[in-house]
Amino acid sequence: MTLPVARPSVAALPAYVPGARGQVDRLPPVKLSSNENPFGPLPSVVEAIEKVAGTVNRYPDMFAVELHERLAERFSVGADQVAVGGGSVAVLQHVLQAYTGAGDEVIFPWRSFEAYPILTPIAGATAVRVPLNDDATHDLEAMAAAVTDRTKIVILCSPNNPTGPSIHEDQFEAFMAAVPQRVLVVLDEAYVEFVRDTQTVDGLEALKRHPNLVLTRTFSKAYGLAGSRVGFALGSAALITPVRACVTPFSVSTVAQASALASLDATDELLERVDAIVAERPRLRDGLRDLGWNVPVSEGNFVWLPAGEQTVRIAQELAAVEPAVLVRPFAGEGIRVTVGTAQENDALLAAIRGLSAH
Repeated sequence: MTLPVARPSVAALPAYVPGARGQVDRLPPVKLSSNENPFGPLPSVVEAIEKVAGTVNRYPDMFAVELHERLAERFSVGADQVAVGGGSVAVLQHVLQAYTGAGDEVIFPWRSFEAYPILTPIAGATAVRVPLNDDATHDLEAMAAAVTDRTKIVILCSPNNPTGPSIHEDQFEAFMAAVPQRVLVVLDEAYVEFVRDTQTVDGLEALKRHPNLVLTRTFSKAYGLAGSRVGFALGSAALITPVRACVTPFSVSTVAQASALASLDATDELLERVDAIVAERPRLRDGLRDLGWNVPVSEGNFVWLPAGEQTVRIAQELAAVEPAVLVRPFAGEGIRVTVGTAQENDALLAAIRGLSAH
């Protein structure tokens, strides 16, 4: 019997590895593996979810009209300049579906967000990885030099997940000047709310200068809605219209739309929580540096430990302490640690110190 065979490019896809979870027979873990917001949803968000919970037998608004309008208002763009989907990963997939296919190339930095080399071949395109600089920043000169006649999209990640540095405005402008306008540049700003480096490029301002630029953002991180799955893209109406055409109908649920709208109403309160996370970031980074780790400056809600060949061993040993400290290892490269609460960060530092004592 001959069974259906997947496309070779799909069969060869690397697996997306989610953040580790705890074991049911142990104490609740210190979960710093998924770049989640450590704070639970605001009461107003829970209330909004409860209000619509009794309507989930009905389809959601297929076009998420109110959410598009509210995002347009929030970011001072037209509603036709917004595309909403089931998380920024899904939105990025729709961008790739709209603009790439067989024979096209997509350039992105590496190491960066692990979805990039998965989504690219799903769209039928070829992934072109450009190594980061030694300081974990984008090598934008090399990325610009990698552009060929086949290049359709370049993805930039600022701050870069999982290493942390952001792209500075002067670097970004030099890059955009070097890249042909026929190439779509996607600036992934999933962690933009955590940025405090004033030299970091402002994607919203850059949209006004560059007609070939699209931004992707998410409600999962700063807004604490990782479980709701809401992301969005911003760009010119001409660029966004094909993206919206690729969005899966009803992909943003009624509950997701309600939680996102309630979060937009509570932006100031939510950003106070972001400030609390940002305040912990240098303490965690400096604590790790004091233990001998060469931790890059991060503008996200995470820090990067360049552990190299020791990566998997260290992550396993951290998971074996009581309670387990869960981090995100990238085998042979390093460990990403989410910035948690003060207590969670203390637990991580204590666990790392214990390993160092060995």
